Amino acid sequence: MSDDVQYEIDATGLICPEPLMIVRNRVREMRPGERVHVVATDPSTTRDFRNFCRFLGHTLEELGATGERLEFVIEKGR
Repeated sequence: MSDDVQYEIDATGLICPEPLMIVRNRVREMRPGERVHVVATDPSTTRDFRNFCRFLGHTLEELGATGERLEFVIEKGR
Protein backbone atom coordinates (compact mmCIF):
# COMPACT_ATOMS: atom_id res chain seq x y z
CA MET A 1 0.00 0.00 0.00
CA SER A 2 1.02 3.57 -0.60
CA ASP A 3 3.00 5.52 1.99
CA ASP A 4 1.51 8.87 0.93
CA VAL A 5 -1.50 8.92 3.24
CA GLN A 6 -2.53 11.42 5.88
CA TYR A 7 -4.86 9.20 7.94
CA GLU A 8 -5.05 5.57 9.09
CA ILE A 9 -8.15 3.63 10.10
CA ASP A 10 -8.08 0.14 11.62
CA ALA A 11 -11.54 -1.37 11.16
CA THR A 12 -10.47 -4.99 11.68
CA GLY A 13 -13.10 -7.05 13.43
CA LEU A 14 -15.89 -4.58 12.68
CA ILE A 15 -18.87 -5.56 10.54
CA CYS A 16 -21.07 -3.62 8.16
CA PRO A 17 -22.00 -0.80 8.46
CA GLU A 18 -19.36 0.20 11.05
CA PRO A 19 -16.29 0.38 8.74
CA LEU A 20 -18.19 2.48 6.21
CA MET A 21 -19.50 4.86 8.87
CA ILE A 22 -16.03 5.37 10.35
CA VAL A 23 -14.56 6.06 6.91
CA ARG A 24 -17.42 8.37 6.01
CA ASN A 25 -16.91 10.43 9.16
CA ARG A 26 -13.15 10.67 8.59
CA VAL A 27 -13.51 11.66 4.91
CA ARG A 28 -15.93 14.44 5.88
CA GLU A 29 -13.16 16.04 7.94
CA MET A 30 -10.50 15.68 5.25
CA ARG A 31 -9.50 18.22 2.61
CA PRO A 32 -9.76 17.39 -1.11
CA GLY A 33 -6.77 15.36 -2.24
CA GLU A 34 -6.01 13.94 1.20
CA ARG A 35 -5.86 10.18 1.51
CA VAL A 36 -6.85 7.63 4.12
CA HIS A 37 -5.54 4.07 4.47
CA VAL A 38 -8.10 1.61 5.81
CA VAL A 39 -7.59 -1.94 7.06
CA ALA A 40 -10.72 -4.08 7.43
CA THR A 41 -11.77 -7.72 7.64
CA ASP A 42 -15.46 -7.59 6.63
CA PRO A 43 -15.69 -8.69 2.97
CA SER A 44 -18.62 -6.33 2.34
CA THR A 45 -16.31 -3.33 2.81
CA THR A 46 -14.98 -3.83 -0.74
CA ARG A 47 -18.44 -3.27 -2.21
CA ASP A 48 -19.29 -0.55 0.32
CA PHE A 49 -16.13 1.48 -0.30
CA ARG A 50 -16.44 1.18 -4.10
CA ASN A 51 -20.01 2.48 -3.98
CA PHE A 52 -19.13 5.17 -1.43
CA CYS A 53 -16.38 6.51 -3.69
CA ARG A 54 -18.45 6.28 -6.87
CA PHE A 55 -21.50 8.03 -5.44
CA LEU A 56 -19.64 10.77 -3.57
CA GLY A 57 -16.88 11.53 -6.06
CA HIS A 58 -13.92 10.10 -4.14
CA THR A 59 -11.27 7.79 -5.58
CA LEU A 60 -10.58 4.26 -4.42
CA GLU A 61 -6.90 4.38 -5.31
CA GLU A 62 -5.72 1.08 -3.93
CA LEU A 63 -7.34 -2.19 -2.94
CA GLY A 64 -5.44 -5.21 -1.69
CA ALA A 65 -6.09 -8.39 0.22
CA THR A 66 -3.93 -10.72 2.27
CA GLY A 67 -6.02 -13.55 3.61
CA GLU A 68 -8.90 -11.94 5.49
CA ARG A 69 -7.09 -8.60 5.78
CA LEU A 70 -8.38 -6.03 3.27
CA GLU A 71 -6.56 -2.76 2.66
CA PHE A 72 -7.85 0.35 0.90
CA VAL A 73 -6.55 3.81 0.09
CA ILE A 74 -9.26 6.40 -0.53
CA GLU A 75 -8.58 9.91 -1.80
CA LYS A 76 -11.12 12.58 -1.04
CA GLY A 77 -12.58 14.15 -4.16
CA ARG A 78 -12.99 17.83 -4.88
